[in-house]
Amino acid sequence: MKKKILIVSSSFYKNFEKNLLKGALKEIDKKLFDVKHYSVSGAYEIPQLLNIVLKNKKYAFCIALGCIIKGQTPHFDIISQSVSDKLLEISIKYNVPVSNGVLNCNNSKQAEVRCDPKLKNKGGEAVRAALSVYNSIYKL
Repeated sequence: MKKKILIVSSSFYKNFEKNLLKGALKEIDKKLFDVKHYSVSGAYEIPQLLNIVLKNKKYAFCIALGCIIKGQTPHFDIISQSVSDKLLEISIKYNVPVSNGVLNCNNSKQAEVRCDPKLKNKGGEAVRAALSVYNSIYKL
């Protein structure tokens, strides 16, 4: 029986979301896993949705994808830290690997390179990180 995995992505930067998701899906063995994907408006909403969904359903692991780009106010630091802290908290609370693929970039060019599945492929990297935890426990 296939295990279920959950991907929650932020659509705030639609192009970056698309590329992160593309990179992530390339790394997932469809013979072993069924993927459920949700898209939310911003990175701040990712932990909120994960928390709601994980209350009622069990997943082998979860992937959070998105991009936060630094602006001229402290908003970047607050959102970046909050999202990161909550993703770890949710992972511990529900005893499920949650990979943080929410990028914190200084500018759009940096984000573009990191989101591109042919370049840095941070979406794929997030899946590999979650799989490393999952495989340590369940030995696929």
